[in-house]
This record gives sequence, C-alpha cells and structure tokens, in this order.
Amino acid sequence: QVQLEESGGGLVQDGGSLSLSCAASGRTFSSYAMGWFRQAPGKEREFVAAISVSGLSTAYADSVKGRVTISRDSSKNAVYLQMNSLKPEDTAVYYCVADFSTASNMRRNSPKYWGQGTQVTVSS
Repeated sequence: QVQLEESGGGLVQDGGSLSLSCAASGRTFSSYAMGWFRQAPGKEREFVAAISVSGLSTAYADSVKGRVTISRDSSKNAVYLQMNSLKPEDTAVYYCVADFSTASNMRRNSPKYWGQGTQVTVSS
C-alpha cells in the first residue's frame, strides 16, 4: 500500500507556472506507476499525466500536452508535475495517483491509490 500527499497548489495568473509535488510513503514506491488527475468544479475527474515505474515512459492528456511535464525521483519517493502556460480552464483540484500499471493504461483505468488533492486556481 502507498500513501500520497500533494503539495504546491495555489493561485497563479493566466500564463503563469506552478509546480506540484507528491510525497509517497511505503516501501514499494518504485513498483508503482504514478500520475496526476484533476477535477474541476462540476466536472468529472480527468487524467492529466502519468509516468512509468522506470520513469522512461510518460503519457499526457491532449489538453495539457506541451505545457506540462511529469517526473519522478525514486530516491525521494516523489513525483512532480511542472505546469507552464497555465490557463483558467486548468483550474481544478489536482490529485496524485499510484497503481500497478503502465503510464498509458493509467489514462484509461481509475488508479487504486489517490491523494487528498491540492487546489490549483488560474485567474484570468
């Protein structure tokens, strides 16, 4: 089992940047694919990005591709989401997720483990 805790959310202006972090606890962090989902007010949760166990494979939602980079540091049991050129439509609660999966499969299947989420608000 793994516990996930996000940090780094906040308020940023249109076009700005923000970096999210996720700290994972548990001895098997290196066994999990990691990712980020988000949920905007009144909308369903949606996939944002995922990274494989090795860190060599990544997957991104079309809506964020080119603006967002996911990375992981197994020595720190952490996964990161660097977001650039943010838009008001990126406003959402962002969730760190983990599962025994691949980066590409994580976009299709609801991950097993979820953090509590961190709010990202982009003002216009």
